Amino acid sequence: MLRIYQNSYRRTAKKAVVYSTKVVCCNHSTLCNITSHPRRAPHDQHSSGSGNGRQRQHEEFLLAGNPARGWSIPPPSRGYGMLVVRILRGALKLRYLVLGGAIGGGVSLSKKYEDWKDGLPDMNWLKDAMPQGERWSQFSKNLLEVGAVVKNAIDIAKEDLTSKTTVAALGITTDESRKKFEKMQNQVETLQTEIMNVQIKYQKELEKMEKENRDLRTQYILLKTNKKSSAKKIKKSLIDMYSEVLDELSGYDTGYTMADHLPRVVVVGDQSSGKTSVLESIAKARIFPRGSGEMMTRAPVKVTLAEGPYHVAQFRDSEREYDLTKETDLADLRREVEFRMRASVRGGKTVSNEVISMTVKGPGLQRMVLVDLPGIISTMTVDMASDTKDSIHQMTKHYMSNPNAIILCIQDGSVDAERSNVTDLVMQCDPLGRRTIFVLTKVDLAEELADPERIRKILSGKLFPMKALGYYAVVTGRGRKDDSIEAIRQYEEDFFKNSKLFHRRGVIMPHQVTSRNLSMAVSDRFWKMVRETIEQQADAFKATRFNLETEWKNNFPRLRESGRDELFDKAKGEILDEVVTLSQISAKKWDDTLTTKLWEKLSNYVFENVYLPAAQSDSFNTMVDIKLRQWAEQALPAKSVEAGWEALQQEFISLMDHSKKSQDHDGIFDQLKSAVVDEAIRRHSWEDKAIDMLRVIQLNTLEDRFVHDKAEWDQAVKFLETSVTAKLTQTEETLSQMFGPGQMKRLTHWQYLTQDQQKRRSVKNELDKILKNDSKHLPTLSYDELTTVRKNVQRENVDVDTDYIRQTWFPVYRKHFLHQALQRAKDCRKAYYLYTQQGAECEIACSDVVLFWRIQQVIKITGNALRQQVINREARRLDKEIKAVLDEFSEDDDKKAHLLTGKRVLLAEELIKVRQIQEKLEEFINSLNQEK
Repeated sequence: MLRIYQNSYRRTAKKAVVYSTKVVCCNHSTLCNITSHPRRAPHDQHSSGSGNGRQRQHEEFLLAGNPARGWSIPPPSRGYGMLVVRILRGALKLRYLVLGGAIGGGVSLSKKYEDWKDGLPDMNWLKDAMPQGERWSQFSKNLLEVGAVVKNAIDIAKEDLTSKTTVAALGITTDESRKKFEKMQNQVETLQTEIMNVQIKYQKELEKMEKENRDLRTQYILLKTNKKSSAKKIKKSLIDMYSEVLDELSGYDTGYTMADHLPRVVVVGDQSSGKTSVLESIAKARIFPRGSGEMMTRAPVKVTLAEGPYHVAQFRDSEREYDLTKETDLADLRREVEFRMRASVRGGKTVSNEVISMTVKGPGLQRMVLVDLPGIISTMTVDMASDTKDSIHQMTKHYMSNPNAIILCIQDGSVDAERSNVTDLVMQCDPLGRRTIFVLTKVDLAEELADPERIRKILSGKLFPMKALGYYAVVTGRGRKDDSIEAIRQYEEDFFKNSKLFHRRGVIMPHQVTSRNLSMAVSDRFWKMVRETIEQQADAFKATRFNLETEWKNNFPRLRESGRDELFDKAKGEILDEVVTLSQISAKKWDDTLTTKLWEKLSNYVFENVYLPAAQSDSFNTMVDIKLRQWAEQALPAKSVEAGWEALQQEFISLMDHSKKSQDHDGIFDQLKSAVVDEAIRRHSWEDKAIDMLRVIQLNTLEDRFVHDKAEWDQAVKFLETSVTAKLTQTEETLSQMFGPGQMKRLTHWQYLTQDQQKRRSVKNELDKILKNDSKHLPTLSYDELTTVRKNVQRENVDVDTDYIRQTWFPVYRKHFLHQALQRAKDCRKAYYLYTQQGAECEIACSDVVLFWRIQQVIKITGNALRQQVINREARRLDKEIKAVLDEFSEDDDKKAHLLTGKRVLLAEELIKVRQIQEKLEEFINSLNQEK
């Protein structure tokens, strides 16, 4: 009986399958190996040889079975059937392999998971530590209650904590916290100021560009239509003309020093009383920013109302018009108002006196000029300046003290009248009430809270001791920030129609309510006051103008009155003329200046880092080459550019100083010119690529080690002598300070030696002996020499240490070395031809001359390159910097006021302003008379 064991099978890339089988012959007890043969793919079977045929017969034998055991061998006609059987056998084998692999992999994975699980730490202790079931629910509820308690405590702490406790929470001492907190506040204020200045500058540039763009567009249209640009005089409205007068006056009288009696409507009231809402209701637009209890009005806002076809707003110093019918423009307008208010507050102040001027035009608007002031406060908060309350009171009194100003007194109807602060101020400024109009706001809330009889007393003038021309009740909103003016006005109309105050037996008259009636009453009173007082005010300004003109003629009879702007333009022209003169300086003068400045910058390095170290070495020329190359690669180009920059600055300042000596010089410009030049030079910097260019030139120049002719040799010798002599003079001055005056000077000038100078002289005498014995001594003293000197001076009762001796030795040896160098220079004067024949082997040591010739050549080449850069590039770049500085200064009125000062300027500015105001007043009066 045969038993067949199949050991393995393998499939190759050629899809050949190899079977290795072992046949065990049971009858003979022998093991027979049947050799493995490749079995090709089905389409290659017929092309195989006889070996393949035997293999195929053997496989069919194995598949058919053993005939002796009763197995049947299929006949040849059933070949196709056997092929199907073979295919089924392969498929079943593949299924068992896949199934076995999956089962084996699952068992292996399960085993690894059990091993990993066994390796985890025991977490059963958590079941005992953590609450379960109801205990967990109770624990969660307790946590929520604790969180609520902590939240309430935090809210209370936020309300009670001041800035001190906030800083103390940082964990430092009280004094340190206060200092750090104040420092942080100062830094924040500084950053805010810088940001505001940048925004202001950006806004001015934007407006300037818009104006230029508008002008260019106008010119283009005129050129396109072939029309001459003859500007047509546009007739201004009366209110616009009057507003311009007030604008001129506000710019003239910024310090409240002049009695300004021109009429205007002054809106005053307690903080959050609704005065800004009243003004918006009159203007029919939400033009002011809002805050929840926060002070929003920080500066006076002058609003000129005028009738026009379109509802627009515009600032006095801006060309942009805001369409008040668009929410986006309204938001931009409110943002701009808030920005201008915060920008006007400087120096840690909370409020400002600077007036923000704007014009609002629209259909149905009553013509008048209103000034909205910061609200009166009774208590200051920690973020306010200490003088905020007094500043607001002073500002309010100033505007109300104008005898021709109409006071619009705003009283909050939703609070007790006794809590009002503004009524007392109004009564002080207008005790008879001849120019006061009282306005009760928020009457919709007052009707619910107060007794109608009390409201009647307020509106009839019987509750307050102050008097008024008229009493009005208005509703300025429903407490909604997003409500439009139309919605608010409609709500106001509906309220008064349905209110019990309007019953037939009502307590007030209908003409005393609504913002519309209020605006008409205020406008009528405003124009009545203008017509009654305007000519009198014009006469006052005419008298002021006459006095100023007389004073000018007495003090400056030969000069024309010129304001700061005109003087600045004149100074600007003179400065730019000097810049043009800078480019006309001769090349020789530039070369001399640059050469001198270069040697001033480089001489110390040449002596201390090149010449002296090389002289101390055994190979002078090698050390010089190394030092010069390192110098040219690192410090020399930057130092050269620095010298060129200083030379350019020196020449420009020299030109400015030279212009002061001319007969036409006006000293009033000196401070301005100096500031402009200093700022421009501070900003100006040399081109970066100049350093790289100079490095290449200087390296190439220093590579030349041979003096070309006798003239250059003589110049190098002279340069060496001059440089060594200058250094020797400096060294002798140092020695004079160290050793004191000589005997002759002591006798003639009655001078004495100090104790230290006497010690120095004793040490110097010993050091001179060393140099006398060894003229070629090294720059340093040996230990034996130091000991000898110290012992010798001790014999003279002078006790010094080795450091003291070294400090004295350094200038003494320096003087000795420089004398030797000067002597070598004299010996080399006539050694040029000997140098050309023998070179480095010359009997006379002239390496010093060659070194200074190389330095002289690099200075000459560098000076020439710098001169070309100055003429071709740097002068023009400096011109651009100066123009940029002048443009910035021209936009900064504070800067011009600081730099252009003096009685002449102040008197001229005042005279020009008064003249402009008086002329505008006369123009307004003429137009007003024509309207009558």
